[in-house]
Amino acid sequence: MIFTHRHGLALIARYATAFAVCCSLGLAMAQPLKPIKILVGFPPGGGTDAAARILAEKLKDELGVAVIVENKPGAGGQIAAQALKAAPADGSTLFLSHDHTITILPMVTKNAGYVPAQDFVSVAGFATFVNAFAVSGGTPAKSFADYVAWAKTQGGKGAVGIPAPASTPEFLVKVIADKFKLDLVSAPYRGSAPMMADMLGNQISAGVASVPDFIENHKAGKVRIVAVLGGKRQAALPDVPTFSELGMGGLEDLPYYGIFAPVGTPKAFIETFSTALAKVLTQPEVRNHLSQMGLTVGYMTSSQLAQREKSYAQAWAQIIKSSGFQPQ
Repeated sequence: MIFTHRHGLALIARYATAFAVCCSLGLAMAQPLKPIKILVGFPPGGGTDAAARILAEKLKDELGVAVIVENKPGAGGQIAAQALKAAPADGSTLFLSHDHTITILPMVTKNAGYVPAQDFVSVAGFATFVNAFAVSGGTPAKSFADYVAWAKTQGGKGAVGIPAPASTPEFLVKVIADKFKLDLVSAPYRGSAPMMADMLGNQISAGVASVPDFIENHKAGKVRIVAVLGGKRQAALPDVPTFSELGMGGLEDLPYYGIFAPVGTPKAFIETFSTALAKVLTQPEVRNHLSQMGLTVGYMTSSQLAQREKSYAQAWAQIIKSSGFQPQ
């Protein structure tokens, strides 16, 4: 084959282009990480905040950069989610959230200010958990059956605290009320911490939140967890029955905890962060701490977290529809 001057120039241009692409990719991968801010949509003191701080401390060591937790409470995590949408897609801002903000809020709100599938990308998941029904220390009930019987002595009426309006705890309260013919009213709070404060002060007789929100006060005997969601009893609460055992099926699908980034965040960063999280979750100290909070620790890749969210959304969409709730 005879190479002309034109062929030679074309070949040089082709290799030059390939070299430039490779160099740009290499430089992108070599860029040092920026300090990372992890948004939490609830106040300090709750289970979500505690999990974020446990992970941030270890991720800092694994990634070699500052990892800071920033609380943006309000509207069931909606404010933090909107802040994530507005954040630069450069890996500097992430959002640690459970199912409520990512899955439930967009189904129960006409305009949440974000569409998870369009605005966010799943980075990695780190745990599943269950919600629980707990009674305050001033309530005489020692079991869920006791609570139902006690509520009937109050004319079937009762207020049950929930960490956020239009959340799975609110729909659970309605399911319980319908099942046992009670006139229960959900009392929404701005997170589990202020709800817990009122339960400890016996300002409210019961509450529904995640096991991590209740577990420490349950162990201390200040509140009593009397039932949990899920298909089996929790290792941290072997004596507490599931709602399925109490005759309330359809509540087995477990909520999740995950970390999310603005859409457009470089894939290289997502892979780096996800790998670091996977390593952190192998540390016995981290696993033990999260497990003692009532979490079932389990690493999920980006695609596994996205699938988990999809499955959960399908399960609760039916419950929400059956409740007659209209998006607000």
